[in-house]
Amino acid sequence: MGLIMKQAITGPAAWKGADMAGDISWLHHLSDPILAKLDAALAHVQAQGLTFPHFGKEDFPIGDWAQQLHAYSDELENGRGFLVLRGLPVERYSEAQIQILYYGIGLHMGIPVRQNPKGDLLGLVMNVGDVTKKTTRVYETNLYLPYHSDPSDVVGLLCIRKAKQGGLSSLVSVAAIYNEILQKHPEYLGLYYRTWYFSHLCEDQPSLSPIFSHNDGKLSCRYLRQYIELGHEIRNLPLSKVEIEALDLFDEIMHRADFRLDMMLEPGDLQFANNYAVLHSRNGFEDHGVHELNRKMLRLWVKMPNARTLAPEFPGRNGFPAPAAVA
Repeated sequence: MGLIMKQAITGPAAWKGADMAGDISWLHHLSDPILAKLDAALAHVQAQGLTFPHFGKEDFPIGDWAQQLHAYSDELENGRGFLVLRGLPVERYSEAQIQILYYGIGLHMGIPVRQNPKGDLLGLVMNVGDVTKKTTRVYETNLYLPYHSDPSDVVGLLCIRKAKQGGLSSLVSVAAIYNEILQKHPEYLGLYYRTWYFSHLCEDQPSLSPIFSHNDGKLSCRYLRQYIELGHEIRNLPLSKVEIEALDLFDEIMHRADFRLDMMLEPGDLQFANNYAVLHSRNGFEDHGVHELNRKMLRLWVKMPNARTLAPEFPGRNGFPAPAAVA
């Protein structure tokens, strides 16, 4: 088989939002027995005097629910690539307890990784940034967040509070985008397999990566158009007209109403998505105007033990290196 996959992707990963109308099999409610296990695990951590992130998986015992988390992990890697766990009663926990619970769940799925050079293991997704500063990340504002993938195997998002209006979460299948390009615009396909410069605001220099990579029977994707445009600008390598056409086509397909799956995350929802198989987005929102009431999410990046093997030319990354020790 050549580098470029020329067959349409079949199976659960190639879903379209329109085909899932009325299908909420991706939504899993946390039952009272599961919540009791989580409360017991939280109490176990606290009884030892431990705090986030200074505890391990063995300090957060969840009994046989660990097997269900393994099944969810398999769904993320070999199924649709996303799911939502609903019903964590966040209103009854303190901030410190929520951090323990969320991080503890992450430990049973894989290895939580750092989300920035500072070493944060839980990212605050909230309108707290200054939109006039170039260093402000979009997730720190209430602006539209374009479809993208994060630098980790899996991304988790825990909803603590909703916005006054807006803030709809949206997912789109990489396989569905690929199939559309393959079937109707194959002349562009090779461009997505070439290497592009991606520039992340937390990195000193742009890194090279293709948008699509096919390895060991699985298609993987890395995408955020702004990072590509910025990377080529920094390298003084302007995008050609045909490259811009290819990116325009990718964007047009992924924004189609029948491709995307929109969902409003409720307080206590935990959304997980495979960053190689699903792109995620969020529309703009209006806050309540009071910090304690404003929209608040916590983000988790996880390195998964069952993650796919990536091709050498597709450099996967799970978070950022540990911060340098201060002498």
